[in-house]
Amino acid sequence: MNTLRHFPIIGASIITVGLAIGAVGIPLISNAQSSPQSSFPDVAPDYWAQPFIKGLAERNIITGYPDGKYRPKQALDRDEFAAIIRKAFDQPKEKDIKSGSAYKDVPQGYWASQAIEKSVEEGFLSGNQDLFRPRQEVSKLEAINALTKGLDLTYQPSASTVTTNSPAIVPPYIRRRPTAKKRTRLMLPIGITSLMQPLLIQRANAARITQPMNNNVGNNPTAANTPANNPKETTTATAPLTAAAIVQKAYKDADKIPENAVPRVAAATTRNIVVNYPNTNILNPNQAISRGETAALVYQTMAAQGKVPQISNNSPAAKYIVKVGENK
Repeated sequence: MNTLRHFPIIGASIITVGLAIGAVGIPLISNAQSSPQSSFPDVAPDYWAQPFIKGLAERNIITGYPDGKYRPKQALDRDEFAAIIRKAFDQPKEKDIKSGSAYKDVPQGYWASQAIEKSVEEGFLSGNQDLFRPRQEVSKLEAINALTKGLDLTYQPSASTVTTNSPAIVPPYIRRRPTAKKRTRLMLPIGITSLMQPLLIQRANAARITQPMNNNVGNNPTAANTPANNPKETTTATAPLTAAAIVQKAYKDADKIPENAVPRVAAATTRNIVVNYPNTNILNPNQAISRGETAALVYQTMAAQGKVPQISNNSPAAKYIVKVGENK
């Protein structure tokens, strides 16, 4: 009988232990950003995104999973993106929310609750009505939009100058100058001519004094380089490229980018923020962005702000950074 009385106690103990293990297991599964480290066993030194991952890991901006791995090829979720944004950027608040758990799908005590709150308040991310969708995958276009929106990056077109070998345009004031009429010589008496001679000599001397020196190319070496003396060489300003032209020039799949997202993609492209692997001219805007690609995108965004060093041109990773005019 004594043995039977101990059964309920043993059963209750087993249940308690089970609940404790379950409670510990939940954050281990959901908390991707758990243990800070500067290297990961699944990121080889020759992995294409290794410099970006290493650069952010050294600054504790990205961390690995509880098993120590980074999982660079795994798709990024919105809660993970919020956690990276929280550590990488610090922008003024655009609005206030109670907490990340203000959304119905973000429970109290959720591991990324504070990161979600900060990313929303600073304008990087937003919810859909009452839902944040923390476990939804982030597309590459959504990641670019979030970073450019939160940092208020816009495309600023600038005109460039081009030297051409076309004939110089004759200034309007020269075209309007009336053609000199042939003067009729007047025959004056010798007496009147003798009286006017001193006046004519005075005017001739004044004309020689006021004559511009640069009319004689031989006496003025710089005169040969002026447009007036070298009408074949002129400098003209070309029209600035539009955001659509930048995107079309950079990406073969530009037609997959929605029209309203073109200016932000152009803003990121002209700042060398976008990194495309393995082809720099393929954006794959609607494809889920991987954790390795995210590290590259965030690192380049910070580099554009001067927060981290630029990737060396000698690094193999540099060839995947999109640079307008250098894409093949």
